[in-house]
Amino acid sequence: MKRKQRFAKGLPAIPDKLYFTISEVSQLCAIKAYVLRYWEQEFLQLRPVKRRGRRYYQQHDIILIRQIQKLLYEDGFTIEGARSQLSSTPERVSQSVKINETVKKIIADLESVLQNLQSEAILGDGR
Repeated sequence: MKRKQRFAKGLPAIPDKLYFTISEVSQLCAIKAYVLRYWEQEFLQLRPVKRRGRRYYQQHDIILIRQIQKLLYEDGFTIEGARSQLSSTPERVSQSVKINETVKKIIADLESVLQNLQSEAILGDGR
């Protein structure tokens, strides 16, 4: 149960960037870089852009990685089972992860607004 909660709640929102390095994706998904490289071999859908020997992931790649992560670590699928799930019902798994990402972004935005309001209130009291 702890493992399930860690992945459901512990991952940060995906920043609004076009490209991410493997180390950034590793941090955003709490997965080691060598696991990401292994998953590229196992899941044909996961194909980051490669330029001059470096991998550059896009937001849709990170969402796919989190889908794979959910299937393997939360739902208990094997690599083969997760591959089959992604092939047969990609929209159902994808929808769940996208909703989770949307909620994380809304929470991050609201926290930012709250910080701004609090800092304005502190500055307003000193005048």
